[in-house]
Formats: sequence, structure tokens, C-alpha cells
Amino acid sequence: MPTSTHASITLHDLTFEWPDGTVALSHLSGVFGTGRTGLIGRNGAGKSTLLRLIAGILTPSSGRVEVAGEVGYLPQTLTLGHDTTLAELLGIADKLTALRAIEAGDSDERHFEAIGDDWDIEARANESLNEIGFTAADLDRRVGEISGGQAVLAAITGLRIRRTPITLLDEPTNNLDRSTRAQLSAFVDNWPGTLVVVSHDLELLEHMDSTGELHAAELEVFGGPYSAWKQYFDERQAAAAQAARTAEQALKAEKRQRVEAETKLARRERTARATQQHGGIPRILAGNRASRAQVSAGAMRTGLDAKVRTAQRILDDAASRVRREEHIHLALPDPDVPRGRRIAELRDGDHTFVIQGPERVALTGPNGAGKSTLIENLLGTRASAPGRATATLCTDRVGYLPQRLDGLDENASAVENVHAVATATPPAAIRDQLARLLLRGDSVDRPVATLSGGERFRVSLARLLLADPPAQLLILDEPTNNLDIASVEQLVEALADYRGAILVVSHDHPFLARIGIDTIVELGADGRLHRRGALEELDH
Repeated sequence: MPTSTHASITLHDLTFEWPDGTVALSHLSGVFGTGRTGLIGRNGAGKSTLLRLIAGILTPSSGRVEVAGEVGYLPQTLTLGHDTTLAELLGIADKLTALRAIEAGDSDERHFEAIGDDWDIEARANESLNEIGFTAADLDRRVGEISGGQAVLAAITGLRIRRTPITLLDEPTNNLDRSTRAQLSAFVDNWPGTLVVVSHDLELLEHMDSTGELHAAELEVFGGPYSAWKQYFDERQAAAAQAARTAEQALKAEKRQRVEAETKLARRERTARATQQHGGIPRILAGNRASRAQVSAGAMRTGLDAKVRTAQRILDDAASRVRREEHIHLALPDPDVPRGRRIAELRDGDHTFVIQGPERVALTGPNGAGKSTLIENLLGTRASAPGRATATLCTDRVGYLPQRLDGLDENASAVENVHAVATATPPAAIRDQLARLLLRGDSVDRPVATLSGGERFRVSLARLLLADPPAQLLILDEPTNNLDIASVEQLVEALADYRGAILVVSHDHPFLARIGIDTIVELGADGRLHRRGALEELDH
């Protein structure tokens, strides 16, 4: 059931429009309580926009945000230069500079103002950095010297050091490997104050006290982690669907009674006319009877019509509470991948791992090990470094889904983008398959640049799955990074119908389990490849 905790963030009739007039949030009201809240919702629902409004980076078009204290914020994408220092990434560079100036004898008042009450900032930084493999001696190191995952974890560590009463994290696990995800989960378990995390990571969402969903311009916060929310949501949807079925039957019954009543009234009118003509009743008496009958019939019709309208309103209300979740069911051509066919080879000098037949292989490993580099080497777009693993394709029918989904023609439509890789497929057939991928109406004819993130993802997926001839190998690089939970579900459904080989780079173990991974190859920090027997082994 919805939670009711002490308010830490309050949204008052919040509306935000982008400069082009696009409405991102409309008349949104709600409350985030103290503790840890996971914020979920479909791509495009406005989750990231809401965090930026709470953080004060964006200004509401109308309404207001009330926060109980200073807000710390981690954006979804860290835009950092390679020369950014670790101290700057932690957000403590100004305080450290002021502290060192005072230690050197500079007693300028501005240094004391910069430090405030944080005289122990360097000691706290050292303690927190030790937890993620750094020390205070690394504060002057450059971001270019560390991995993307380390940079994200360092930025989150900076938020912990600054101890703001409210902290907002936007998709913090996107670039983290298994070990750094485990560290983040441990941080979350002990996070002081209020924490709001936008995430599609089901494992991280289990560490939350509450789950908030942003849907149809409404925010509802439930007291419990994602799994408890999902059970509550499913039960509520089942009840709503049953109520809708009951209301539909009630409406049919009221309409049936209305028809039966009309039949009876028509029969009475025929009988009355016959009596008037042949029954020998005086005309005045017959007229009075007819008048009373008309009044009675009118009252009956009015009452029955009211019952039909009431039943229709009840049905409409019940139906509005039922979400129609569409599912992907594709009819894909057979890529003709016999079980003995060599598709690709991964080598590290001592070992060769062969992707053979319609095998599904996960490439895992820590941040900075070179997984994306190995994929680029496999595709022939990048040479491998000396002493590092290499890869070779044994087929030229390959589909590649990069992390950034940057292989689309932004000015072309979805149909045109797919037709470019399936030239022999009639546009009507492409439209049918796009509809099965939940792309319909004018969205298939608009320029891709105008589509939402979820729609762009499905266009990229369509190019991958509908190519002619069909790809014998699909290569997916962190495919779930920027997808909401529903889009991950749709990706799983789409891949279920694919009969070729798959090589996927991912740290998302629930996703890997759901797509039926056959083989796990781990790329170590030393550049060596290791075969793993099961996903569970990677957690130890």
C-alpha cells in the first residue's frame, strides 16, 4: 500500500515545459519521505527531469518544489574532462584548496567561508576513498587515468562525503561492474538522510525502503522495495481487470434490460391501439389511458437510460485503472546458423573461445578490462593492444547494437531506417513488423530525431532483427543501460524469437539469465579470458 512517511521533498502542482513547448511534467504533486526511495517509470515519463527540478538545475514552469535541506545530485551521464581531478569529481576541491591555503599561513576570510564546518574534510575523504580503492594521495589524479565505473563511484563517494540532507542519483549503476555495483549497494544500505534513486536495476531497487512510480503525470510512492511494489501492482491490476470485467457484464445486462423494456413497451402500444380501435372504449377514456401510458413509458425509458449511463461510467472508471501492457511477438526469418557453424573466436594467446551455432554468450569483466575494445576489435574497427585479448569474425552477417544507439539516420523515418538494411522487404511488411515492435501510427513516419528514447531503441532493435539477409550474430554492448524496466522486458521478448548467435556485454545478471545465456566468458583486468560455468560464479 502507499507509504506515508515524514516529507523530505514535496511537489506542489509542478509543471515543466521545454522551450519548444513540449510538456515534460504537468500538474504533478506528491511527496518523497525520508529514507531510500527507488523512482521508476517508463522512458520519457520525466524521471530525470524531475530530479533536475528537485536539484534546482531546472526551474518549474509553474508550481513549486519544497525540499527539507541542501540537495546533492548525480546526473545520469558524467560530463567530465580528462583533466578533471579526483578532488573536483568528489566536489571537495575548493575546500581542500582553502584548507591548504590556511595551513600555509593565508588567513583570508574567504578560505574560512569555503571550509565552513568541514575541517576534517581531508580525513573523511581519505576514509571514503579507501573504500573504493583510492587514498587521499590520489586526490590530484586525473579522471582520464581511471575507468568510467570508478569515476561514477568516486562521484557518489563525493556525495557521501558532503553529507547533504537530500541526495539524488540518476541511473547510478549504468557503467558499474559487478564489484562496484556491490559497493554501491553497500553505500545505499547505510546512506544517511533522504536518498532518491532513478534506476531500472532490479537488484539495486531491492535495497530501497520505498518505491515511487511516475506514471501518467502522477507520482505514487509505495512503502517497500521493488519486488513488494511489483506484487502490490500486479494484485491491484488483477483486481482492476476483474472489476472491469464485472462492470462490462453489468453494462451488457443493463443494455439487455433496456432492449427488453422497449420490446414490452412496443407490445403494450400495439395492444392499446387495438383496444382503442375495436374495444368499444370511449375516445376520451382511451386518450387518457394512452397519455398515462406514454408518461409511464417515458419515465421507464429515462430510468433505464440512467442505469445504462451509470453502468457505462462504472466501466469507464474501472477500465481506466487497467494498464494495457503490450508485448512483442516477432516473426523473424531464420538466419540459418547450424549448430556446428563457427561464428566468432575470442583469443588471449593461451586460450581460444569459439562462438558456435546459435550459442548465447555473455562477455563480462570489471570496468576498464577492455570489453568494449574487444567488441570493436571483433568488428574490425579497432586494433587490440599488445598482450590483450583479440577477436575474429567467422561470418559477415553481423548486427551490432552499440551503447549509444548512434547508428541511426536521424533525418530518416523508422521505416526508412529499417528499409536501408532490408531493401528487399516491402514497406508494408516493415510497417507490420514495426507494429509488432510497438511502433505504430505516425511514429514510424516521423524523423528518428523526434522520437523518444524508447522509440529510438526499438528502431535500432528493428534494424538489428529485421536486416535482410538476417544477421547470424547479434552483438549487444550493455543493451539495458538506458532502458526502463518495460523496455528491458520487450528486449527479452524480441530476443526470444531470434534463432542466431548472440554475444552480449552486460553486468545485468537478471537480464542475462532471462535471455538464456549458454556460455559466460570473463575478461580479466590482465586481459586474459576465462570461461565461467554459471552466472552465480561471477558473484563470488
